[in-house]
Amino acid sequence: MWGYVDTTIKWCWIPNWLPSWCPTSQIQLQTAEDKMLRCVDGTFSKQFVPISNTNRLWTLTIGSDHVKHKTPMVLLHGFGGGVGLWAHNLDALSQRGPVYALDLLGFGQSSRPQFSTDSQEAEEQFVESIEQWRAKMGLGSMILLGHNLGGYLAVSYSIKYPHRVKHILLVEPWGFPERPDTKEADRPIPVWIKALGAMFSPFNPLAGLRVVGPLGPTLVQTLRPDFKKKFSSMFTDNTVSEYIYHLNVQTPSGETAFKNMCVPYGWAKRPMLQRMDKLHPDIPFTIIYGSRSSIDSNSGSTIKEMRPSSHVEIICVPCLEIGLVAGKVPVHFLSTAEMEGEGSVLMTSSATPDYRSD
Repeated sequence: MWGYVDTTIKWCWIPNWLPSWCPTSQIQLQTAEDKMLRCVDGTFSKQFVPISNTNRLWTLTIGSDHVKHKTPMVLLHGFGGGVGLWAHNLDALSQRGPVYALDLLGFGQSSRPQFSTDSQEAEEQFVESIEQWRAKMGLGSMILLGHNLGGYLAVSYSIKYPHRVKHILLVEPWGFPERPDTKEADRPIPVWIKALGAMFSPFNPLAGLRVVGPLGPTLVQTLRPDFKKKFSSMFTDNTVSEYIYHLNVQTPSGETAFKNMCVPYGWAKRPMLQRMDKLHPDIPFTIIYGSRSSIDSNSGSTIKEMRPSSHVEIICVPCLEIGLVAGKVPVHFLSTAEMEGEGSVLMTSSATPDYRSD
């Protein structure tokens, strides 16, 4: 039954009337992104980078001439994100080396192909798109900074292409621990939550945002008024919530892939901790958590134990808090990064925000 409903919604119902029902378009997404980036002081460029199967990855490039010889940093956003959500960070990061931010395949303004329904194959599609992008951009090696889903993909990429990665930085990474055994948990999941999870499991995580149609922008603003507060140094209007809305009511693609990479309640089908032994020991590793984060930092400690001969640094940023909206929507965090030598990175933060999903 659910398979039929999901197929009907995906191929019949939504494509026929979604454009008129949801007040969005590619042009509106572009406009919303431009507004997000208007407070970036540095000179940046944006372009579509072609990869295989006629797909394209939307890419922002920023950097100063005096640091163009440094190892470039590549920013991989989290679930439901896009390049505009790095607006707080681009100027500071680009003072230390070239910075590239891209919309992951299936998200933002990048192409939105149909992903495999197999979790491993979907993950490989993401990873190969990043590698094809790197080759097109002519980057020999890079520092990967991944947030949420982007952190998961950064490690997956580094396992397959270790010679391309100088340093891995993860911010509130998704998908590392195994789903806990609820039978042995201190507080088992209530039956009513399990029932709701079963009811909505056939649908994409952000389907609700599309279903409410013209009420979507108001829904985002109502559920998360703190978006405006957290970005008050940059915007006084609803710029951030509007961008998030337009990012996530386009045709679902990466969102569907993410759903297929999850087991119920958002845990990864293929937890990354199970594969950490495949990561080359010479790649430095930095993990950043917020002190008020909903992400369990135990994975960081586990990684440190699993890599006793490698550089692993765990950083807890005071007053960094995580929240959720419409399923899982990230907004980013970082204020300063220092790159030295072979890509060793030290990161600090001011009170800039990070909202993202678990």
